[in-house]
Amino acid sequence: MTKRILVTNDDGVLAPGLLALAKEMRNLGEVTILAPDRNWSGGGHVKTLDRALRVREFRLEDGSQAFASDGAPSDCVSLALLGYFKEKFDLVVSGINAGANLGHDVTYSGTVTAAMEAVITGVPGVAVSLELSEGHIGPIDYSASTYAARVAVENVFAHGLPEDTLLNVNIPFLKKEEIKGFRVTRQGLRVYHSRLDERLDPRNRPYYWIGGDAPTGVPESGTDVGALSEGYVSVSPLQLDLTAYRALSDVSTWEWK
Repeated sequence: MTKRILVTNDDGVLAPGLLALAKEMRNLGEVTILAPDRNWSGGGHVKTLDRALRVREFRLEDGSQAFASDGAPSDCVSLALLGYFKEKFDLVVSGINAGANLGHDVTYSGTVTAAMEAVITGVPGVAVSLELSEGHIGPIDYSASTYAARVAVENVFAHGLPEDTLLNVNIPFLKKEEIKGFRVTRQGLRVYHSRLDERLDPRNRPYYWIGGDAPTGVPESGTDVGALSEGYVSVSPLQLDLTAYRALSDVSTWEWK
């Protein structure tokens, strides 16, 4: 039976990474595209409840059909899985994000939280992100990341995923032939260098930019950060249960009267 795959992203429906991913997924099943109509990078896990969502049709660079919503990536997944399309989906694949999503990035990432929304709805989810060098300008070669995405999806179709689990796939910024292989990893430590920039507008009222240098990471062996630093594709199974089990016993001893 032909697999039905929903492709989405957080870089917007016209992002080249989305088209590259959709083309590769067409080798594995019937592809439908529903993505945001603008860039939602860093938007996190959003569910829009205070306004109506609208969907319109687009044609991508190769002439293929796509749909775009004015909601977040997770809204796009909700729309698709809750009935905008009458057919059921076997898998949601989100990406290919222009930039890695490692460690704590997953809580900010629209790419990853789109896959989370799929899992919440009961459909397996895979998020795919390509590491970029700082200050990269010009076209991006997605051949290594489309290959990694295909391997990940083939494995999900072959073996399935545990309930409430998604795959977060990150690809190093290397040529396909330079990648050393795949590693199954845990989340690593992402180090952020954020700062607050306060300025004054022409009417002397303050406004703020949250900025700073690009995040770095601790390249510990066995982590997603470490795998990329060593030239491997990182595949991290993530679960939706955020309970800190190691803290349960300690917190239970506190006074809760």
